[in-house]
Order: sequence, then structure tokens, then C-alpha cells
Amino acid sequence: MNISKTSLDSKIIEYNKYLTKLERELQRVVIGQSNAVKVVIMALMCNGHVLLEGKPGLAKTLLVKVLAELNDCNFSRIQFTPDLLPTDIIGMTTLASTFSAIVGGKAPLDLEIIKGPVFANFILADEINRASPKVQSALLEAMQEKQVTIGKKTYKLDEPFLIFATQNPIEESGTYELPAAQTDRFLFKSKVGYPDIFSEEIILDNNVTTNKFSDLNIKPVINSKKIIEIQELVKQIEVSPTVKRYIVKIVDATRNPKNYNVNSGKYILYGASPRASIGLYIAGKANAFLNNKSFVLPQYIKNVAYDILRHRIRVNYEGIANKITSEDIIKEILEKVPLP
Repeated sequence: MNISKTSLDSKIIEYNKYLTKLERELQRVVIGQSNAVKVVIMALMCNGHVLLEGKPGLAKTLLVKVLAELNDCNFSRIQFTPDLLPTDIIGMTTLASTFSAIVGGKAPLDLEIIKGPVFANFILADEINRASPKVQSALLEAMQEKQVTIGKKTYKLDEPFLIFATQNPIEESGTYELPAAQTDRFLFKSKVGYPDIFSEEIILDNNVTTNKFSDLNIKPVINSKKIIEIQELVKQIEVSPTVKRYIVKIVDATRNPKNYNVNSGKYILYGASPRASIGLYIAGKANAFLNNKSFVLPQYIKNVAYDILRHRIRVNYEGIANKITSEDIIKEILEKVPLP
């Protein structure tokens, strides 16, 4: 779908009305988490998956549940536990006997496909790091190819298909580190922090009057058709060669920090993959869209850099010992790589 710049500008303004309402409704329910709200909305626009990391009780699960309700899409929640099996996620092939066979007839037994909870538009993978890597890897095909293989058959997943995973960073007992191949397939990783004092006062007031989820009075503001249309429009946002080079330099600085005088580069075990460049590219377009622009400015790349890169830069043991985080490295990279 290729449209003129004038038409694109008008459509961006038109569809931003839906996104603004979506953000407003999310902010009404999920108090004090403005960055996480923006990230999940951009994930919708980019058709990308999100990893939400934060301590318990910070409304990570609530955020995804409310987002699903506001989008009028099919929603599944998977509570990850140590005893979870891959078939609990994607489904299984089982024997299905016909009625005549049950009552003593000679009809053959047929194979039946029982589809798992992954067959939905929005998947909440709650506390994903509590399940074994084997179970987590069961999501890889769904995340990357938007399809699932059960037995000898492959099934396409409905669009839009998005996985919102949560994990708790403060507990190590009974948890597993996500495989790097899986982590890299999350477009965004958002850190969900504590709300400020003012926001927490509002949370107290709201909690007194809300006893159950239905009391939140959430009504859909957008549907799957409009989401797919927005995703197509985001692809039409222009990225100049200068901004493309800026994206590539940022990612290259994670691999060759000495070339950019990034002092914290000595703490990098390994840098970001080409998926990081692709992530900055598409997320920058989404950020431009939210700013009613049909072209990407370098600042829009900086706006999304932390959420795109923080899970794609691995800090070495020396960095961990010195309490250096990937955010520290990203901050210096953004300072050292000059804006075009």
C-alpha cells in the first residue's frame, strides 16, 4: 500500500484520534506508568512483542488485560510455572474416538488437534521466566513466524498477534533466564518502575471503589481491522538516508564501542544484533506517527532507543561487578554518536 504524502498526513491525524483515546483510557486505569503505556501502544503499531520487567504489584498484568479489552481482540493469559509443558501453550494432537467406536462399533480412531491458548490476538505470558527454557522456546515459532506447528500440521495465527510477557527481576529461585534467541525477538523491553507519590494517592482512591475488573467499565475504542490499518500506515512513514545511517551507527557502537569513544564499551559482552537496527527503524516510525509526522526525526530514534536496546546488550562480569547496566551504556552511546 503506497499513498501520497498528503493522504498519509491526513490518515495519520485521523488514526491518531483512536490512539490518543486508547492511551487516555489506559492511563485512566493504569496509573503512573506512562512509559509502559506508550511502549505497548507502539507495539500495537509495530506488530511487535513486548517484555515488561518490574517488581510485583506494579500493574504489568493489569496493563495488558486493559489493553486487550480496549482493542476488542481475543485475549489469552498463560501463567508460567515450573511444571508447565510446551503442549500447554501451543496445543497437542490427541486421539478422538467417534460415537460408534465408543459403543463398540468398528469406526477407526481419528486424530484431533486441541489448540492451545497461543491461538489468540493478545497473549499475556505472565512471569515468563518461571518456566523452563524448553517451554519458553515453544513460543519462538509463534513470535517470529506467526504460526504454530502441532504434530505434522502448521497453523497460521490470526492477525494481529502480539505477546506481552512479564517477568520479576528480584527473584532468582524457581526462575530461568530467557534464551538470548527468544529475548531478541521481543521488539521492546520496558522497565516498569514504582509510581510517584501523586500517582499512588490516585491508586489508593481508585482501589477503594474498584472491587473487580468489570468495575473498571472498560469499553473497546479500536478493533483489529483498524490496528492492522495503522500497522500498514506506519510502514509508509519516511526514513531519510541520514536517519538510517544514524540508526546503524547507534547499533554499531554497541559492537565496536572504541570507534565511537564509548568508555563503557569495555563492559559489553556482546552487542546488539541486526534486529536492533530493524527495531529502531520501525519503532522510530511509530514514534513519528504518534507525533503526527509522516517522517522520522533523529530525536524519535533516541526516544525509543532504551526500550529497543536494553535487552540486546549483554553486560560482562566486570560490568556487573561495577554495577554497570545496559542503560548506562545506551546513555553514553546516545551521547557519543552525534545527531545528524
